[in-house]
Amino acid sequence: MQQWVPMNDLSRAINEQRAALEGAWSRVLDSSYVVMGPEHAAFEAELAALVGATDAVAVASGTDALELMLRATMPGGRDVVVTAANCGGYTTTAARRGGFTVRYVDVDAQTHLVDPDALLKVLDERVGVVVVTHLYGRAADVAAVRAVCEPRGIRVVEDCAQAIGARTDEGPVGSRADAAAFSFYPTKNLGALGDGGAVTTSSEEIAARLRALRQYGWDAKYRIGVDGGRNSRLDEAQAAVLRTRMPLLSAQNEARRGIIQRYAAVGASGVRVLPAEGAGHVGHLAVVVADDRARLREHLESHLIRTDVHYPVPDHLQDAFRDEYADVSLPVTASLADRILTLPCFAEMTPDEVDRVCGALASY
Repeated sequence: MQQWVPMNDLSRAINEQRAALEGAWSRVLDSSYVVMGPEHAAFEAELAALVGATDAVAVASGTDALELMLRATMPGGRDVVVTAANCGGYTTTAARRGGFTVRYVDVDAQTHLVDPDALLKVLDERVGVVVVTHLYGRAADVAAVRAVCEPRGIRVVEDCAQAIGARTDEGPVGSRADAAAFSFYPTKNLGALGDGGAVTTSSEEIAARLRALRQYGWDAKYRIGVDGGRNSRLDEAQAAVLRTRMPLLSAQNEARRGIIQRYAAVGASGVRVLPAEGAGHVGHLAVVVADDRARLREHLESHLIRTDVHYPVPDHLQDAFRDEYADVSLPVTASLADRILTLPCFAEMTPDEVDRVCGALASY
């Protein structure tokens, strides 16, 4: 009996890497360090080297990474964070938790990334930070955003949760702004066996503030020098897992790109597959824009292919705070939210599974 093609299957990577992962756990047990030990220190150094930053500060989750990054970079006297509203609500959640006001900018209809031209409509003297999200694995044009923001004293930061390993002519993602946040949630291209996150920066001042904020605001043990600190540390075991998996990242990103390009080559009627060409895209998600999403989804499910929507509700329309944004209009964001659909894409997909998705698209 034919099985469903899953959106993801974490058990495949775990089984393939079992011996190496068991070795990572053993290193932690043998060291007797459980928090901020040698694996943690080595992971921070290796992550910084990977993205071309001078510092990496590991924390407990990607959401913590976003919040602490925003708090470490917000200029004095400002309190507004600008972000896109089509990225799942993570930056919104982090910014609101940090006590900031969130303002939204529309996205480009082709790339689904922040539209630098639209930024001019939402910037004023209250805006302190603009977040550029590298959505679905595609590196955004950070330089264009910086050109708009920096003359106004606004800091630019990157959300690299979906794009670790992506490289552009400007350099790797994570090195092209004041700071950058990463998530190591298990489904990410570089995933832990639990939660984890990090912030990279080449600013000594920002790095020092992040290290204080992640551990109670300490500037020395039991000495609180920065107000508003918290306990947000990456466990030693997760650091060891991430170090074990990091050497596999480049090949797995290439595999993801190849899967998406197979889908794009099919050319299904009424469906546009967002391309994943070159090193500037790491193929985190295979997203299509469909004239009739419901019909496409039903067709794929009839072929036993799982799908998902990333993301169905734009941030400014979320029930928890939509009343605050009743006057906000993001026409491109709203239109795309009704038409996007995510297809299966993970490095351990079998050739037969990829063929089945391609066949279903071709028969649509």
